Parts: sequence; structure tokens; C-alpha cells
Amino acid sequence: MSIIGQKPEVKLWDEICKEFALMRPPFPKDDDQGSVTTDITEFRPEAHSPVMFGHRAERVEVDSQAADDFDPASSHPACVGYTMMERPSKPATPPPPTPPPRETCMPREYLEHYIFPVLLPALLAMLKQAKKEKCFERKRFRFNGCDYLTEYLWRHNPKYSGRESDQLEEIPFVKQILAENPRPPLPLSLIWTEHEAAVVIQSFYRGFKVRKEDHIQELRQWQREWHDENADIKLKVDEFWKEHEPGSERGSARKIRDHKSHSARYPACYKLRTWSPSPERS
Repeated sequence: MSIIGQKPEVKLWDEICKEFALMRPPFPKDDDQGSVTTDITEFRPEAHSPVMFGHRAERVEVDSQAADDFDPASSHPACVGYTMMERPSKPATPPPPTPPPRETCMPREYLEHYIFPVLLPALLAMLKQAKKEKCFERKRFRFNGCDYLTEYLWRHNPKYSGRESDQLEEIPFVKQILAENPRPPLPLSLIWTEHEAAVVIQSFYRGFKVRKEDHIQELRQWQREWHDENADIKLKVDEFWKEHEPGSERGSARKIRDHKSHSARYPACYKLRTWSPSPERS
């Protein structure tokens, strides 16, 4: 006999969750019995109480009840049945072995005892400075590792004192090398920081936008003309006398130029032909 009933409506969210659950790998049940990492132990104050933190405590086995003689005014309840022990002092660090003599030791011993103890701290400081200069983020930078190592080793030489503030250019052998082989100057793109370069670029662009305005162009043109008119007065006086001085080439050339410009104002019929005066015959 068939039974007619209403089929439950399938929700979209349930279908999505069902498909997602099928794609996930099977996980073991999370319970205390099946987990291999669960370790049920008895409560111990020395492992869980903050009173025991930083102290050495040892449990004392007694026949009577330890809580009967407990005085809460002088101790903490977590210390019942425990005794506090002092930490043993750390053994003294043994002195480093005496380094072998420089002249007779092997190359490996020389590196381990005389080179690396000085060079490794310098390399570590160089890497920190390179990270500060963002050398690991850029292709071009102004930081020079060899220069930094030279300056660091010069300053931290244990045989000499008073070198803590010396700069690279003040080292004698560096002065000599730079005098014989001078370096080209660094471009501004490597000298300026990002903030300094941004300030210069922004100020230049603001000035460019302002200089394009009409009233600023007019003002700049007036300033240019005013500067030409008010140039060095002594130079103008010298030029004037050179042109008007009798017998000078500039003076004669100026007279010819003035005569031509003066005669050009009249028509050709009014132009007169002139001759230079000839000496009178005796």
C-alpha cells in the first residue's frame, strides 16, 4: 500500500554544507579516550601555582597531616607538603683557551683565534646597517659595505683608543688612496633620502604650475626687462664712451650708421651727393 506524503524541501544552505563536508578529509573524533596526547595527571602546585614560579620545591612525605601545622600568616596554602630549596649557583665559566702563537699556528687556527673574533662582529654590524639603509629592497643604493667595514675595524681596534668618532675620510691610508684615485661624486638620487627627494620634486612641480599662470608670466617679463635696463651702469658708461670717442672704430661705424638712417628718411630726389674736401691749390 502506497503512502502519499509531502517531500521535505531541500534548502540551498544544507546542500552547500553537504558538498563541502564531502570534500573534507575524515577527521578522528576529538575525545580524551581516543587522543594520544591527552595525559591526565594529578594536580601539582609546583607545576601549576604561580607561587612556585621561579623556585625549587620538593615534596616532603610525612606520616601525619601536613595541613594541621599550616600557618596561613607565614606561608601560602599551595606550599603545604612542600619545602623550598635554594637554587645552586651557576658554575664559573671556564676561561678561554690560550690562543696559539701567531707565527707557528696553522692557518685554520689563525683564522679561528685571530681573524674571526674581530671580523664576525663587524660583518654582523654591516648587515644591520645594510638593512637600515634598505639595501635588501632596492637595486641601487649609496651604502658601501667595504667602506663600512674599514671604518668599523678602524674604530674598534683594541690596540688603539680615541678612534670612536673618526670618519672614513679621516683615516690616513684612505686619504692617500682617495688622493691617488678620486671617486666620482654620487648622484643626488643616491644621496637624498625618500623624504628629501619628495620635497624637492613637489616644490619644483608647484613652482612650475605657478609660473604657468598669466599674471606670473607678465611679472617675470617685466622683471626681465627691468633687469636689462638696470644692468651694471659702469659697463653702460664704458660702452657709451667707446661708441662716441673720436677716432675709435665704433665711433666711426656709429656715425656712418646714423648718417644712413638719417638719409633714409628723405626721398631719393632730395639726397645730395657730397665729396670730401680737397686741399686748396697754391
